[in-house]
This record gives sequence, C-alpha cells and structure tokens, in this order.
Amino acid sequence: MPSVPSPSPIRWSDLTHPVVAGLISVIVNYGGTFILVFQAAKAAGLSPALTASWVWSISIGVGVTGLALSWISREPIITAWSTPAAAFLVTALATTPYAEAVGAYIVSAAAFVVLGLSGWFERVIRMVPPGVAAGLLAGILLQFGVKAFGGMNVDPLLAGLLVLAYVVLRRCAARYAVVGILVLGLAFLLAQDRVDLSGLRLELAGPVLTLPAFSLNALLSVALPLFLITLTGQYMPGMLVLRNDGFRTSANPIVAATGLGSLLMAPFGAHAFNIAAITAAICTGRDAHEDPSKRWIAGVAAGALYILVGVFGVTLAAVFMAFPATFITTLAGLALLGTMGGSLANAMADARTREASLIAFLAAAANITMLGIGGAFWGLVAGLVAHAVLNGRLPPPAAASAHASLPLGKR
Repeated sequence: MPSVPSPSPIRWSDLTHPVVAGLISVIVNYGGTFILVFQAAKAAGLSPALTASWVWSISIGVGVTGLALSWISREPIITAWSTPAAAFLVTALATTPYAEAVGAYIVSAAAFVVLGLSGWFERVIRMVPPGVAAGLLAGILLQFGVKAFGGMNVDPLLAGLLVLAYVVLRRCAARYAVVGILVLGLAFLLAQDRVDLSGLRLELAGPVLTLPAFSLNALLSVALPLFLITLTGQYMPGMLVLRNDGFRTSANPIVAATGLGSLLMAPFGAHAFNIAAITAAICTGRDAHEDPSKRWIAGVAAGALYILVGVFGVTLAAVFMAFPATFITTLAGLALLGTMGGSLANAMADARTREASLIAFLAAAANITMLGIGGAFWGLVAGLVAHAVLNGRLPPPAAASAHASLPLGKR
C-alpha cells in the first residue's frame, strides 16, 4: 500500500488537477444521487422552503466539514451526504412525521459523535487486511466502470466521444485526461443545446428551523436504520478508500467531526453526512495529483464548491442534475479507472490473501442487499470470513503508533 510523503510547497501549477478532481466529485454527487433527496422531500410533503433548507443544510455541512478536515489533516477528506440513507428516507418519511424524523436525525448524529470519541471504529478499520480492502473497493467501483461503457447503449455519440478522448489523452497527455474529458463533454453538451441554462436564476437559500420531536417509533424505525446504513454503507468503505491510497488519518476525528456537523445541521433538515466513498476515490488517486501530498487540495476545493451550491440552494443543485445521466456515469467511470486498476493490482498482489480479496471484490460487485444493508458491508464480511478461514485468523489490530497519537493536523 502506498505511503504519503511529507507535504511540499504548493505552486499554482499544483492546483489544476486537484481542483478539477474536486469539481468532478461534486458534479457526480449532485448529478448522480441528489434526486433521492428531492424524492424523500416529496414523500414527506415538505414545502419548497423546507426542501431548500434541506439542500442548504447538507451542502453547507458537507462543505465545511470536508474543507476543514482536509485543511487540518493535509489529506483529501471528502465528505458527502449519506446516499443509502437518502434512499431509505424516500420510504421512511412517507409514514414518519417530519418533526419526529428530525429528532431521529439528531439521535443518529449524536451516536456518531460518541462512536468517533470512543475510538472503536478506528480499531475495526485497522483489522481489515489491505488486500481485502483493495478488493472491496474495486468491487464497489466496478459498477461505475461498467456504466461508463454501458452509456454507449443509451447515448453512443456522447459516451463514445468521452471514451475515445480519454484513451487519446492518456496516450498524448496523461495528466490532462480527466480534465480534458470534462471540458470536452461540457462543450459537446452546450454545442448540442442539451443543457438548458436559460432559466437559471441564482437565488439565495436559507435555513428553516424545525423543532425536533422524539418518539420510540421514530427511534426504532428511522434513527437506528439511519445509523446502521450510514455506518456500513458510507463510513466503512469511505475509510477503506483513504487507506487504499496510502492516507493514514485516524477515523476517529472524521467520524466525530461529521457526526457533530450532522448534529448541528439536523434541525435544518440534514439527514446525515459522512466521509464519502465513490466520490472520494476520484480525489484520492493519481488523477487528482501525481504527488499524494498535494491531493488534500481536492478536498478543500470540493468543500468550497459544496458551500457555494449550498448558498444558492436548489438552484445550482438543479443545474448539476440537468446534465444527461450518460454524461455523469461515463465521466465518473472514466475518472475512477485509475483507482479501479490500482485497487485490483493491490488486491491480487499478495498470493496469500488473493482468494479472500477476490471474494470481497465479487461480493461487493454483486451488490448484495440483506436486512436493509447494502453490498459494501456484505462484501467486507465475505472477504473477512474468507480471509479468516483461508489464513487461520484475522490479523491483530495495529498497535497504537506515535502517528495515531499525534493531533490530526500534525500527522
């Protein structure tokens, strides 16, 4: 697993790639999954003002926590709203009063603060063998790679153009491949008049306070599932993404900080935000910057862009969602190719853990869903069980090192 060298001075030339990586991660997040938030708001019968407050709260919260954590740690800590939790809320909010749902958000967020302060989550992360973690990440990302080429069935001209441009740029100017396909794709869509910006009006969004209500029903039917879904579907793979690319920031302050942010923003509608997984992989790999010590800039850039979207509420989120689905999926898949290739190489590198890593890869790629828990968790379980059976035991948790005991900003 690669190690991250000490930071070196930042030059203007160092900004292009990480800033673009941050931009792509934001586009993919809003364009790919944000529709779930609007669907959940509709299911809850929320007014436009409450819906805009939800957008404001999660965008500002995600932006501030990601920017602050990346700046302090000098590592690309990409935060995001919990996508599987938003999918869960599409059905849960249809039968739960909104005030009680806000109360459940607060309980779930407080549980994450306690989890981060306890140090338990970091110890669990350290027990995962590197090969299994790499296999899990490759399996999670596989569907994005497949969708990048599957877009040719829907929009062959757009998808084919992006794929061809990516390959040509990889041959001629490898560092600018991802930047190039982003610019080329946007120019192609604008030339075809497929992104209608004529009605765009930048309107400031504002928070709307909802006083929480607490009930046993909401605690069991919303807070508990929200906590488990976010923990297994977001925090676990998100931390493994960081580890796979050689970053060593402890999970504890990340879980505590994002939990605290969720706690503060819950009364304004934020359901949960956390460390990102898929969109984080766009910012932690080589395409973000050849020098790992410069990739934290992508986290700061993504955070700033989230804050910008939050300030203008639904307006800018709607712009990203106006991009054709084929553009979003192809852009994401191609931007993640390098990470997928590196993950597969790491997963297969050690012959002793190769089969367990392959099992984690296939199980995660199958996207098994049981008990309301998604494929990332079951892929990890399958890989760990296979590793324990094939190798006799799990590796012991790493002993607390001087690195882990240092304050976040000095690691």
